[in-house]
Amino acid sequence: MAVFMFAYILLLNFFLPAFSLSVLPENASPYNGAQVLMIKNIPFVKEFVELNDLDVWKSNSEFLEVVVPVSKLNFTAVLSDNSVPFQVKIRDLGKAIRKENPSSLSRRIGSATPTFNSYQRVGAINDYLDYLAKTYPQIASVGIIGYTYEKRPLKYIKISSGNSNAKTVFIDGGIHAREWVAPASVTYIIKELVENRNNLPSELRNLDFYILPVLNPDGYEYTHTKDRMWRKNRSRNGRCYGTDINRNFNFYFGGQGTSGNPCDDTYRGRSANSELETQALTNFLLKLKGSLKAYITFHSYGQYILVPYGYENNAFAPDFNEMKRVGDEAAKAMRRVDGKFYTVGNTANELYPAAGGSDDWTKNQIGPKYVYTIELRDDGDYGFILPARFILPTAKEAFEAVKVIASAASKV
Repeated sequence: MAVFMFAYILLLNFFLPAFSLSVLPENASPYNGAQVLMIKNIPFVKEFVELNDLDVWKSNSEFLEVVVPVSKLNFTAVLSDNSVPFQVKIRDLGKAIRKENPSSLSRRIGSATPTFNSYQRVGAINDYLDYLAKTYPQIASVGIIGYTYEKRPLKYIKISSGNSNAKTVFIDGGIHAREWVAPASVTYIIKELVENRNNLPSELRNLDFYILPVLNPDGYEYTHTKDRMWRKNRSRNGRCYGTDINRNFNFYFGGQGTSGNPCDDTYRGRSANSELETQALTNFLLKLKGSLKAYITFHSYGQYILVPYGYENNAFAPDFNEMKRVGDEAAKAMRRVDGKFYTVGNTANELYPAAGGSDDWTKNQIGPKYVYTIELRDDGDYGFILPARFILPTAKEAFEAVKVIASAASKV
C-alpha cells in the first residue's frame, strides 16, 4: 500500500504542461512518438489522466484507452513499478496517422467509378452526391439543411421511393470530426442504395432515405489539415474552439458525460441547441415527424449497436426491447460480412452516460420506432486511426445493419 500511495503522490506531482488538443497546429506531427495505452481503470490512473488533460479515446469500468504524449511516457514506468496492467495499443501515434490514409491510393469519389480505398475530403463526398443526383434524377436529389460556423453546407441526399407519404429513414455520420470511417461508410451506403437499387428488397425501395454523410464538415476538414485527433466542431468559444455537437441537443442537456469547459473535448456548448449544426438537424428532423420510422447515426469506434437512452445508466426507452431485438438482428447481419462482433445494448450501460445526444433527442422529440448509434470498427487495435484498407469491409457491415433496420422500419 505504501508503494501504491507513493505512486499516487508521484503522479499528482507529475503534472507537466498540458498536452492541449485544442490548439495543435498540424495533422500528425504533434503526435510523433505519442502512444495510445489501454490501462486498468483505477483511481490514481483516472486522476493522472484528468490532471494532465489527456485525450481519452475509450473508457469503461474496466479500462481506459488514452493518448500519452512523449513528455509523459515515463508514466509507463510508474505503471509497471506498481503492477498496474496496461497495453501499448499504438506505439507511435504520429506514424500511425501518416500511414492511415496513403496518398498513393487516393482517388476522389466524385466520379462515375467511386472507390473506397482512401478517406475522402468533404468536397469529394459532396461532389459524389451531386453526381448521383445528376445521373439518377428519378430517385436522387440533393439539398442543404443549413450551414456551419465556417459557412460550409450541410449537404444531404434524398433517395426517393417515388411514393407519396412514404415512410422515411434518416442516416448521418461524422458528427465527431476524427471518426473518419463513419462518413466513408455512410457514403458507401448511399452508393448501394442508389447505384445498386435494383438489387434491394422491395421494402427498402418503398422507403424514402435522407442521408447526411458529414454532419460536422468544419471539424472533419480540420482533422485533415491541422489536427487529426480533433473531435468537436469549430465554433469559437472564448479562448477555445469547438463544441461537441453530440452533447448539444436539448434533451437532458448539461447532464452526465458533458463538460462546461469550452476547452474540453466534451464541451456541451453555451446552451442547448446553440450550434448551427444542431439547429439545422433538429429543424430538418422536425419536418419529418410522423413519417420518420428510423434514425441511425454512425460513429466510431468500439463495434457497438447502441439503443437509447444514453443520458444516464439504466434509462430505457419504452420500446427498448423491440429496438434491441432488431439491433441483435443487425449485429448478426454485420457478423456475416467478416466475422466481426458488434455488442448490442443500452447506450449508457454498454459504453458510458452521455447527455444531449442526437439519438436521445430524436427518439424523445421526433419519435421514430427505431433509433440507433452504431459505433463502427475497430475494437481498439487502431481506434480512431483505422487504416484505409478497412474502409470497405467496415462499410459493408454498416450497410447490412441499415438493411435490417430499414426493413423493420418499413413494417411500422
